Amino acid sequence: MGLMARSNAKVGLMAAAIAVSMVGVGFAAVPLYRIFCQVTGFGGTTMRVDAAQAATVVATQKPIVIRFDANQRDGLPWEFKPERPTDTVSIGAKDMSIFIAKNLSNEPVTGTATFNVTPELAGKYFNKIQCFCFTEQTLQPGQQVRMPVLYYVDPKIMSDPETKDIEEITLSYTFYPVENPKTVDPTGEGS
Repeated sequence: MGLMARSNAKVGLMAAAIAVSMVGVGFAAVPLYRIFCQVTGFGGTTMRVDAAQAATVVATQKPIVIRFDANQRDGLPWEFKPERPTDTVSIGAKDMSIFIAKNLSNEPVTGTATFNVTPELAGKYFNKIQCFCFTEQTLQPGQQVRMPVLYYVDPKIMSDPETKDIEEITLSYTFYPVENPKTVDPTGEGS
């Protein structure tokens, strides 16, 4: 093998290694972006906390309106809505909202929810303790379920110059169909 052939083989191997690396980065991008958003609240992504963390938060006297929004994508034959469209809570107080989902088809259907809050800057202060959005939900034909979301708004929202004047936050969910379901938990209690 001549010098030129070895050089071409080396360049070819390097190009192949770069291509394989780029594919790996592409697959890792979505989970890494999701983790980044959950840690920073970027793009209106809410924070997830456990009950022990939530227990240390002290409620304030300042009220804030929480608006609930529910959507489902084409291909998901569900009715999905909040039990109450709005709630007024004290910042720092734990509260629960209920969403209702009903399978309108005559076969089992699994869905998974994505979520965000607006204004986006409030995302890092909106904390979910328990949520149906952390697991896939399978509903049997005609089945209707009540799905709880346990949450609070962190009092730090009041000391952030960019968020201290926010009087209303919208928590929005969109359910998507799942083609290859993994779990069956329509209550969200496993999260």
